[in-house]
Amino acid sequence: MLVIRRVRKIVSWKMISQVNHLFVSPITEKGSALISPQNFQSLNIRCFRSSHNVKVSVPELTTQTPVFPAVSKITRVARTDGQAALFDYLHCTRGFNYMDAEHISKNSPHFLQSLLSKIDNDQDVTRALTRFFRYYPINEFEPFLESVGLKPSEVTSMLPRDLMFLSDDHVLLDNYHVLCYYGIPRTKLGKIYRDATEIFGYEDGVLDMKLKAYEKLGLSRSTVIKLVTSSPTLLLGEMNSELLQVLEKLKILGFENDWMGGYLSNRHSYSWGRMLNTLHFLNEIGYSDEKIATLFKMNPAFLFEGSGKRIYVLVGQLLKLGLKMNDVYSLFCQNPNILSLKCAKNLWHALYFLLEIGLEIDNISNIVSAHIQLLGSHSLKGAKTVLRGFKGDKCRLCQTVKDDPLNLFRLASKSKFNVDQMTSQSPGKLFEKTTFLLRLGYLENTDEMAKALKQFRGRGDQLQERFDCLVNAGLDCNVVINMIKRAPTTLNQSKNVIEKKIDLLKTYLGYPVESIVSFPSYLCYDVDRVHRRFSMYAWLKQKGAAKPTLSVSTLLACSDTRFVKYFVDIHPEGPAMWESLKSSLQSAN
Repeated sequence: MLVIRRVRKIVSWKMISQVNHLFVSPITEKGSALISPQNFQSLNIRCFRSSHNVKVSVPELTTQTPVFPAVSKITRVARTDGQAALFDYLHCTRGFNYMDAEHISKNSPHFLQSLLSKIDNDQDVTRALTRFFRYYPINEFEPFLESVGLKPSEVTSMLPRDLMFLSDDHVLLDNYHVLCYYGIPRTKLGKIYRDATEIFGYEDGVLDMKLKAYEKLGLSRSTVIKLVTSSPTLLLGEMNSELLQVLEKLKILGFENDWMGGYLSNRHSYSWGRMLNTLHFLNEIGYSDEKIATLFKMNPAFLFEGSGKRIYVLVGQLLKLGLKMNDVYSLFCQNPNILSLKCAKNLWHALYFLLEIGLEIDNISNIVSAHIQLLGSHSLKGAKTVLRGFKGDKCRLCQTVKDDPLNLFRLASKSKFNVDQMTSQSPGKLFEKTTFLLRLGYLENTDEMAKALKQFRGRGDQLQERFDCLVNAGLDCNVVINMIKRAPTTLNQSKNVIEKKIDLLKTYLGYPVESIVSFPSYLCYDVDRVHRRFSMYAWLKQKGAAKPTLSVSTLLACSDTRFVKYFVDIHPEGPAMWESLKSSLQSAN
C-alpha cells in the first residue's frame, strides 16, 4: 500500500509540473525571458527500493521542477517530530556526530516536507518515519546540501551521481568540519560549496593552511570569514594577488587591514581587480591619497558596493555626452563629493531625465559642466510627472530648460527648498553646506536635512574645518559624525574656540579628548563657565576634597546653585576660592 500511495503522488507531481509549464513562463516587465530554456536542467526523481525490489521510476521531465514536492501545510508538532526522527536516524543509526545531525535535521525543511509527504496524516510521525528509514535509506547529500544554505533547485545539480551516504566522502566531511570549526556559519557554506566546490576535495591540512595564510596578513578571523564567504574563490589556488594589492593600497591610505571587514557582506561578491583599478583611477584623475581616504571614510559603500563599478558607469556616461576626459577629471577634482553614492545616483537620474525629454546632447553637456553640483545635490521627479504640467509637450519643456537651466530644478526638484531663494542667498555657500551635510549622512529633501541646515551656522568650508579640528584632536571620523548628529550646535563654535575647550579639558582635568564623546554638548558651553568650573574642580582635587575622575557632564550640566552646593561649599576655603576665580576671569576679560 505504501508503494501504491507513492506512485500516485509521484504521478500527480508530474501532472502538476506539466500543467504549470503550460501556463507559467518567466517573463520580465519588458517581455523578455529571464531564463533561457537551455538553462533549465532535467531532473531525475529518486525513488527508494523496497525489500521486495519493487522499483518505481518516472521519466525525465523537460522543465525544471522543485527538488522537493509542494505539500499541504505541516503542523508544528509534525515538523518537530519529523526533525527528531531525522536526527535520531542520522545520529544513532548512521553515526553522525551530535552537532552535524542536529544542524541537518533542523535546517532542511524542504527535504523534511518530502519525508512527511510519504506518510499518512493520521499516522504517528516518529514511528512512521522510523519504520520508513528502516526500509528506505535516504540520499544523505540532499538534506546536507540544503542545510548548508543551498536552494532546493540548486541541490539537484550538486548531488553526486555515484554516492548516497555522506560517510562515503570523508574528504568532503573533513573540509566541511574545518570550515565549521574555523567559525564560518554552517548555513553560509552553501555559497562556498556552489562557487568553489574544489575546496571540499582538499587533502588534510590544506584548507586550514589557506585560512591561516590570510590571518598572517594581519586580518582578524572575523574578517577572513567575511572574505571567504563573500568570495569563496579566494581559497582556490594561490593567494589572490589583487586582494593583496588592495590591502596594501588601503594601508597606504591609513586604513587598518580589518577596516574592510566592517563593510563586507556575504550577500555580495567582490571583484578585487575592479577595486584596485578604482583606487588607481582616483589617483590618476587627481585625487590625493588624503582625499581618497576621506571619500571612503564618508562613503565606504562607494568602494564595496559594486566593487567600485559606479565610477566607471558614471565616467562612461559623461564621455558619451561629449565631455573630454580632461573635462571629466576637472569636474571630479572640483566636486569630489559627486562620487558619493547619493550624489552619483542623483546625477544619473538627472541625465536620464534630460535624455528622456529629448534635450540635445550639447545642451545636456553644458548643463552638467555648469551645474554638476546642483544635479548631484537634488533628486528629480520623473519626466512623465513634470511633462503633465506641459500637457506632454517635450519641446516646450526643453525650451524652458534651455532658457534657464535652473528651471529644471524649479520644475522637477523633489526638494522642499525654493531654488530661487537658495540661489539668491549666496548659492555657493548653501550648496557647500548641503554637500557637507550629505557627507555626514543626512538625506536630502528630508525634514532632518531642513532642520540641520537651520542648526548649522557657517559656510560649508568652515563646518568642514571645525569637523577636521575634532578629528585632528584624536577622535575617529565616525565618532565625530555621531557626536555632531547628537549635538549639531557643536560645529557652531569657531575652530579657535573648539581648540581652546579641548586644551582646557586636558590642562585642568588631565582628561583625554575621548571623554567628551558621551557628552558632545561640552563644546557648546561658554568658555568662562568651563574655565571657572574646571579650575574649581582642579583645586578641590588638590585639596583631596573631590573624587578624582568625575565626568565632564557632572561638572558642567548642573546649575550654578547646585555647583556651589556640591563643589564649593564642601570645603571651608571653597567659597573664597570660588569668588577669587570669578574675579580673576572678569578682570582678564
